[in-house]
Amino acid sequence: MSSSALNTSTQPNRWLIAIAAFVLQLALGSVYAWSVFSKPIAGLFNGIPAGKVTAAQLAPISLTFSITLLALGVTAAFGGYLQLRYGPRAVATVGGILYGLGIVLAGLTLPVHNVYLLYLTYGIIGGIGIGLAYIVPLAMLLRWFPDRRGFITGLAVAGFGLGALVIAQAVPPLLAPTSIGVASTFTYLGIVYLIVVVGAAQFFRRAPEGYAPAGWTPSATTEAVRTSRDYTLGEALREPRWYVLWLILALNVTAGAALIAVASPLAQKFTVVDAIAAAVFVSTISVFNGLGRLLWAWLSDSIGRPFTFLAIFIVQIVAFLFLAQIGAGGFALLLIPGALIGLCYGGGFGTMPAFAADFFGAKYSGIIYGAMLTAWSAGGIVGPILISNMEYHTAIYVIVVILAVACALPLLARFLNQRQPNDSIEVVAGDNS
Repeated sequence: MSSSALNTSTQPNRWLIAIAAFVLQLALGSVYAWSVFSKPIAGLFNGIPAGKVTAAQLAPISLTFSITLLALGVTAAFGGYLQLRYGPRAVATVGGILYGLGIVLAGLTLPVHNVYLLYLTYGIIGGIGIGLAYIVPLAMLLRWFPDRRGFITGLAVAGFGLGALVIAQAVPPLLAPTSIGVASTFTYLGIVYLIVVVGAAQFFRRAPEGYAPAGWTPSATTEAVRTSRDYTLGEALREPRWYVLWLILALNVTAGAALIAVASPLAQKFTVVDAIAAAVFVSTISVFNGLGRLLWAWLSDSIGRPFTFLAIFIVQIVAFLFLAQIGAGGFALLLIPGALIGLCYGGGFGTMPAFAADFFGAKYSGIIYGAMLTAWSAGGIVGPILISNMEYHTAIYVIVVILAVACALPLLARFLNQRQPNDSIEVVAGDNS
């Protein structure tokens, strides 16, 4: 057992750090409520009521969500490196400042009616802030919790999935021109996000080298699936396994981000409800997005990451097929596939950090998984663009085909990992911290 495990009384409370990480992710996850803002912004830019916005007018506004995910995914790779060099507190603090600043600037520039300023402020500046702050808790907590790798990464990102819940319920009444309007709402939210993220980041600490909880030794099952050494990013990128994991994450994001990007407009079109009711659909996806991150990650500790992702893809195939059958008056039924898709979308983010750490070790997990989050950018671009530029039902069936193909990938990853016997011989407590 490592010396750090024998001196846990001198270490900060790792559960307090985990709670702070959850709160930080809760603020970052409000990005998933984007569809609540899209129609009011399109209405503002075109000088018409939000309810009269056409698909053509909505498309350039919806692109903001894809730009945000692109900036997030690309930046996360650098965030993983920076947190290893400068520490989790400093990097998360900078991320919180940029995130809050980006949304404040978006609010201040919305009256100009320039979509490119929206791309720059909310999309690029805000997205960079999210990317920097998002990766920090994952890399940090994997080293604080070598005994609960799947569960803790699920908990860390559960807040991100739940972040849209409060926004989807509280914000729609504020967006009406008769209230404070979308511009002022953005400004106030940006200030709140800055305070919450920067405040939570002050609790972050780097785990000592070789840290392991007192009395913990890995089980035989754990030893069988975890690598016995820590890969660098360069070494990981030379392994076919890394690219299979990247593709698994990208395809899962493609499916989920497609629905999230148009959740409110889709609900209004399929079931003929108003924007306030459609916000319930957005909230449902958000709740189960958060729950899925914890549920699937916890389950993956028992059944393994490959079979967890296989189940995630199969459940989504059924859910999207069900979604395509819902028509006017079926709003209550719409919540069922929305919940399942949100559950699986979140489950991918809850499970993949531990999957990558199993294959490549936890020491450089922030860098390796950070680079893997470019899959989030890819899926975040493809999914929303696909569903925004096709008839909704056609896009849904295309997504079903994508998910069917994706079912083979978790099994391929498992096969490739079994071909690396020298990497999975033995794990001693603390080796992967």
